[in-house]
Amino acid sequence: MERAPITAGLDGSPESLAAAHWAAAEADRRGLALRLLHAWILLVPEPEGVPIEQDQDYWAKRIVHAAQAEIHQRFPSLAIVEDLVAEEPAQALLRAADESAMVVLGSRGLDRLQSFFLGDVGLHVAGRAGRPVVLVRAGAAPEDGGVVLGAGLHRPCDELYDFAFGAAAARGAPLRVVHGHPLPVQAYAPWGVDPEVAGDLLQNAQLELRAVLRPWCLAYPDVTVTDSVRLESPARAVVDAAQGAALLVVGRRRHRPALTPRLGPVAQAGAHHAPCPMAVVPHD
Repeated sequence: MERAPITAGLDGSPESLAAAHWAAAEADRRGLALRLLHAWILLVPEPEGVPIEQDQDYWAKRIVHAAQAEIHQRFPSLAIVEDLVAEEPAQALLRAADESAMVVLGSRGLDRLQSFFLGDVGLHVAGRAGRPVVLVRAGAAPEDGGVVLGAGLHRPCDELYDFAFGAAAARGAPLRVVHGHPLPVQAYAPWGVDPEVAGDLLQNAQLELRAVLRPWCLAYPDVTVTDSVRLESPARAVVDAAQGAALLVVGRRRHRPALTPRLGPVAQAGAHHAPCPMAVVPHD
């Protein structure tokens, strides 16, 4: 899987073109090929002797060719594969994820109500793909920002930490690890937050987080790591920390309880509110 390509999904929108450019930079950085995928259920076999204006697939081909031409100008030595498939987009992207190092998709950053009614292929794929999915908005964060990892402490997340440390190492960028820890009821007193209880919670969480990070810091000695524990909701802590970052990395449990959303609250908050590209990494 190490030499698998990075796949960018294209649909003709500015967001998907931004995703393709982000994927190209990441593929160039990692020494991987780039696959430009456009799925159109009405795709037909290549016609012979048909004028271009009568080609049913003209616009589908144009979406991919135009993106390839733009990316080739910026990355002339990058290996680019153009792929048109006759499938529904979500199905095609989930299939592509199994063959890719990661899938990169455009995201509109819709609010919850709009996403419910309009649907969002990116969120659907991010919640089901077996490989990391990166959601990119048009005009997203600068490339020279660092990487932010939203970290939990309750279960092993090796895939998540490996992706985040690897992304920081590939960029030569610092990694900021953020853990949000809500205050329990017993931390509150009639006059406000009990500083002794809050201080104990903060200290214990910091010790746990540093213990989790220790083996990864040893495995990636060139990555500068800072850790931060915030006594607030994990979703708010992670979204706030993503300000000015080049990439936000969050996890997704592969096996969630029945009747619960595929994406947890941190990933949902990041998809809708984080100002930078966000990688959703599945883990056990």
